[in-house]
Amino acid sequence: MIILNLILIAEITHASSINLTDKLNRKISINIPVNRAVIVITYELIPALNLWEQVVGVSRWAEEECGLYKAIVKENPSFRRPLVGGGMDINVEAVLKLKPDVVITWTYVPDTIRFLESKGIKVIGIWPENLTELYKDIRLHGMLFGKEKRAEEVIKEMEKMLNFIRNRVSKISLEKRKKVIHVVSTPTRVSGKLVITNDIIKIAGAINIAEEINKNYMDVSVEKIVQWNPDVIFIWGSARYDESWFYNNSQFRFIKAVKKRQIYKLPKWST
Repeated sequence: MIILNLILIAEITHASSINLTDKLNRKISINIPVNRAVIVITYELIPALNLWEQVVGVSRWAEEECGLYKAIVKENPSFRRPLVGGGMDINVEAVLKLKPDVVITWTYVPDTIRFLESKGIKVIGIWPENLTELYKDIRLHGMLFGKEKRAEEVIKEMEKMLNFIRNRVSKISLEKRKKVIHVVSTPTRVSGKLVITNDIIKIAGAINIAEEINKNYMDVSVEKIVQWNPDVIFIWGSARYDESWFYNNSQFRFIKAVKKRQIYKLPKWST
């Protein structure tokens, strides 16, 4: 038995199927390797694991957010896959037309997942809350698509890169580490403890002040951000605002990140 804590529990029942429990605690049996998948959220893994021949549809976010996906389909137009809406608004009719073996999506909209299931479509809901869970999801894709070896190579390369950063910042004392927040769709919606961003901030040698929030994201007051007084503010790359929102808001004029001009909008990369 292969156990993937928190994200999934999968058991290889015989050479051609696995049983698993997804992030929504739903039990699913999938024939492997999957040959017709709709990938709504883990589109980064299409080029990373070379899944082009086994994917029949992607979300529009792949073309809007994923630089690697966009670069490859620009050079190889035949790799472009039909779009099925986004993670928040999956186009059910478009999915049904593609007749997928499985749909892999975020757990944003459970009702849509249940509706697809009612139409006979198998759906795996994921939501990695940290790097450990992300690695387990990568390994899941390896199992589903018969790419186990490549999945391990990807994880090894990721850890190599992250360990390089860990080593570079390891000697920074706790009192010298920058206190930061990462804001997302609105300037007062912060990344809490249960997101991969929290792990990345730590690896970078900083402290996520909002780690006290035991959620993925949470709306907080302006007063709360002022109280935190972050040294650095990072803005989600796809946010519809930029650094000027903070610099031009008089309520924030006394926080360190504003006074020292330490606010950065991240590149528009995928998750």
